[in-house]
Amino acid sequence: MVSTKRKPRTVDEYLRRVQPDQRTALEDLRQVIHAAAPGAEECISYGLPAFRLNGRSLVFLGAWSTHCAFYPVSSTTLKKFQKDLKCFQTSKATIRFSPDKLLPKTLVEKLVQARLENIRG
Repeated sequence: MVSTKRKPRTVDEYLRRVQPDQRTALEDLRQVIHAAAPGAEECISYGLPAFRLNGRSLVFLGAWSTHCAFYPVSSTTLKKFQKDLKCFQTSKATIRFSPDKLLPKTLVEKLVQARLENIRG
């Protein structure tokens, strides 16, 4: 879980504050996102690591006390991959996972690609 003393200003600062196993999981996710959306820029939004493309939110990620989370921003995107996500806890636009049960890289790539399509219209 991230310290609540002061909000992080960068993704690296955020990741330094989380548990080592969560940091590793989120770093892996970060690399997959960059590979799937090379033009996306990192930022902190709502206190979480986020990726933007052309000023629009692409995806978010985060670490909590009992899990990590990936936020593809759109509930429509999440519904599209509902079958692929049956082994993970999901809600509205959130996918929860643990460092010992990571989201498959190919699924993350598909989710990011779907978000890119949403953004590009």
